[in-house]
Amino acid sequence: MTVSMTEERFEELVADALDEIPPEFAAAMDNVVVLVEPFNEEEPDILGLYHGVALTERTHDYSGQLPDRISIYREPILAMCESEDQVVDEVAITVVHEIAHHFGIDDERLHELGWA
Repeated sequence: MTVSMTEERFEELVADALDEIPPEFAAAMDNVVVLVEPFNEEEPDILGLYHGVALTERTHDYSGQLPDRISIYREPILAMCESEDQVVDEVAITVVHEIAHHFGIDDERLHELGWA
């Protein structure tokens, strides 16, 4: 069952999830933008994707780059949820997951930490 939700409401949930990021992590995020998109054309079922160079992989020659992007995909998240409460939870998990990639934390470590 797919949850019906306006684009504006979904974007509010993403903004709320970003507001919950601890200030020390939010302050450490560098040259990254978070976007809401309908879905990923190459992998339509994924919930989010980090596009960029993780902070742990940047070297002295990392400058003048376009911002990294975190994409949160609205349609697959709505399709997997049965209530707005589930959407809120899944958006929060997806936002944390993709921000973790910005900090250089890979999927294996996220699974170990319980953020599968």
